[in-house]
Amino acid sequence: MSTRIGMVAGEASGDLLAASVLQYWQQQKPRQAAVPPSDASSSDIPSDPAPGEAASAPDVMSPASSGNLMQTAGIGGPRMQAAGFDAWWPSDLLAVHGYAEAFKVLPKLLWIRRQLAQRLLDWPARGFIGVDAPDFNLGLETRLRAAGVRTWHFVSPSIWAWRRERIEKIRQAADHMLLIFPFEEAIYREAGIPATYCGHPLADQIPFHPDQGAARAELGLAAQGTVIALMPGSRHAEVEHLAPVFLAAAVLLHRQHPDWHFILPAAGDARHAQLRALIDTDPAWQKLPLQLLHGQSHTALAACDQTLIASGTATLEAALYKRPMVIAYRMSPFSYRLMKGRNYQPWFGLPNILAGEFLVPEFIQDAATPEVLARAISQQHDDAAGCDRLRTRFAAMHHELARDCARRVADTVMNDLA
Repeated sequence: MSTRIGMVAGEASGDLLAASVLQYWQQQKPRQAAVPPSDASSSDIPSDPAPGEAASAPDVMSPASSGNLMQTAGIGGPRMQAAGFDAWWPSDLLAVHGYAEAFKVLPKLLWIRRQLAQRLLDWPARGFIGVDAPDFNLGLETRLRAAGVRTWHFVSPSIWAWRRERIEKIRQAADHMLLIFPFEEAIYREAGIPATYCGHPLADQIPFHPDQGAARAELGLAAQGTVIALMPGSRHAEVEHLAPVFLAAAVLLHRQHPDWHFILPAAGDARHAQLRALIDTDPAWQKLPLQLLHGQSHTALAACDQTLIASGTATLEAALYKRPMVIAYRMSPFSYRLMKGRNYQPWFGLPNILAGEFLVPEFIQDAATPEVLARAISQQHDDAAGCDRLRTRFAAMHHELARDCARRVADTVMNDLA
């Protein structure tokens, strides 16, 4: 008998999180033949199934001892598809940066959400897992839950940081919250919402002791010498706002430290083309000892000594790789004004939020200038004892977050359905 589970994951980080759960389900029955994922590389929106016709999806073996088949479908990325997920729409449709960009695509996203909800009900889905993307998923979960579909939300919205009022939407949307940070469980317990701390899948996947030498060899870098990773984000708008600032900071650092090398991992072909075109606009950027990479963000973090990095999941990845960092973020002035008035914490970088203090420097909006960022990287580099303390704190974070997250999420879902 087949259990059908709908899923929606937005952006590369959500694709990675969801794929870890799907891979766990696959691994429970290793003899099950892999099912080729559907081709969702096109940005075209697929047509809906004919009335009364159930949409098909690949089968993934669930952990149930009876050999129950798990079918998963909805919105997902390439990692999910590789794990047997049927992406009716690609996850990059949800990669929206800031309020201004969201307003532009809102009608299209609302149309997709309506179509997806109906398609999941017609399929029919027995359960639904919304992976992050709360502005899209909470409304979808609310509709599905009202129709009798069991719902889980994997990755809490950052209600502990801003827009705390969203907890009432969560109460209506999710039967069960699946949490990736330890401090979140008390918030939901106090609100009376079922929640389970599962740990963070990245902490399970990233080695406690990354091999810097092997990573440098893979990238063709010298075993010795300082390497700085520039990581301006995975979204088009993030790269547009941050990459010029990061590259200008690299020019300043290169003048002070001509023996330093820079690596710049691009999140996919579109970001690689965007960054290549940007670098070609400035002779100073073209002359940098800079290696533009296709993906390989984890290899870059393993290879580098420090990183200048955009706020987001990548900062947690950098912490798990035990890499000192300087965090920056820029967005449209309109988005920044809205966010600033609703923020509850003095920090925005995940390592600082987890620590409850300013472990690493962070700069937002107009404060994130090339001069400020270059100076922060240099000062951090020169403070060897401070970098050692950072690595010790990051190791403690790694141990706290490594809880076999994929297994906990997958087992919680199956137990709730039992």
